[in-house]
Amino acid sequence: MQKSWNAALWLLVAAVFASVLFADFLSLPFGGYASQRFILVGLLGLAVSFSVAVLVYQHGWALLGRIWPVTLVAGGFVLLAQAFGEAPYNWAEPGMYAVFFLGFVLVGSLPGSDKHRQYWVVVLVSVAATTAAFYGGATITVYLFALSDQVANLSSFIPWGFVSIRYWSHIATWLLPLLPLAVLVGPLRNQRLWRFFIALGAALWWWVVLLSSSRGTMLGLAFGALVAIVLIGRPALPWMKIFLRYLVYGVIAWLLLSVLIPSLLLDEISIRALKADTSGRMPLFIEAWRMSLENFPFGVGPQSWLTHEILTEGYRQSPKFGHPHNMYLMWAAEYGWLLIGVLLLLVGQAVRLFWQRRDEVRAGENNDLALPLAAYTASVSAALLHAGVSAVFMAPGSMLIGFLVLCVFWRLITPESRPVTPIYPKARGAAAVLVGLLISLSSLYWLNEVSAYHKAMENDLEFYNENVSAGTLPRFWFHGNFPRHPSQMP
Repeated sequence: MQKSWNAALWLLVAAVFASVLFADFLSLPFGGYASQRFILVGLLGLAVSFSVAVLVYQHGWALLGRIWPVTLVAGGFVLLAQAFGEAPYNWAEPGMYAVFFLGFVLVGSLPGSDKHRQYWVVVLVSVAATTAAFYGGATITVYLFALSDQVANLSSFIPWGFVSIRYWSHIATWLLPLLPLAVLVGPLRNQRLWRFFIALGAALWWWVVLLSSSRGTMLGLAFGALVAIVLIGRPALPWMKIFLRYLVYGVIAWLLLSVLIPSLLLDEISIRALKADTSGRMPLFIEAWRMSLENFPFGVGPQSWLTHEILTEGYRQSPKFGHPHNMYLMWAAEYGWLLIGVLLLLVGQAVRLFWQRRDEVRAGENNDLALPLAAYTASVSAALLHAGVSAVFMAPGSMLIGFLVLCVFWRLITPESRPVTPIYPKARGAAAVLVGLLISLSSLYWLNEVSAYHKAMENDLEFYNENVSAGTLPRFWFHGNFPRHPSQMP
């Protein structure tokens, strides 16, 4: 039975990574972006239903004492959207956020020993490193085709497989801190071929970061690495050394692939400059801030960024996006500062749990936890900071990868919890099944709402392309500017 569960875990993680990194090679029914959103919705519903049933059976009502902060967060997204329930397709997005947060905490709280925890770490890191390396190898193929076509601006084609550089860059923010862990844990860590394979893949990902001048990724990774080394200290040094080594490999790859080879083969080379400005984000930030004060502290309503009356002249004259390029200001504007306060409670719980594990590591009581804790802390810290300067956290690919990373991170910081047989197993089992079924039915209702939203968006495309010259503004769907301001609707 355990072997079957392990095989299912490997297959699930591999399927998620394949659907994100290799969507161009897969025959996805609705295109990459929409199909990833449906995969995310299904994964979240499945994860919450299963983990709730298991945890209710193990802990009963005592479970609420362990997860009450995330329960408030999930309830906050839903309840704060209640006042705007008559808006079209209003439940798809708040439902997604609610189940996302609830899901990674529940999955990360599932009972298991330190051995199970390490196994989860190895599964995710191994799949991430392998798929990242294959993606890097495929990138070289794209690179060679671009050079053969005399393309000077490589960033027009690389990274490939994503409709926007930003969507790839946030996945890079999640994954780059994890790649060093692939040669520090797991059964293959001492195999030379495996270490070379991972180093090559990491170098190519760093090369694409430098090639595309992904400032959010660079800033996030610097912050994440600093947090990990400062808080964990000496036990994190082996991870940090390899992290910096891979960065050096990436710089060498950039000099070779972006400077030396193009200068020999092309008449001119084009290197994407690292900008020092805010790329037009400041008017969006100010507009979102003003929105957050309109109905303080409850927010203006889900997706109101797309439908609200413009409040500032700077935003009126600036380019429009499906979000204000800041997840936290967007949530404050749409769901209110009350939700941000509840989110801080969840962050406080995470910090408390992390600090307990950090003390164990620094005291030498749990040496096996040191390197995974450093890598996952850096990954989560980097990605959450990145979300503050670019709202691509809500892109389905980023949420899929982020959900897996956060599940394992929560598992790492949660104290060891072994399975417990309840005093009345039949009664507790019946309660667990009932709760699981209720959650499953709610998930099916939500999935139906998401499907209806997708059909309506598809039907709107023809009118939008002919009558609204606003371009594609990805948000929940790739055609994310729906519903929009009433003056632009049919």
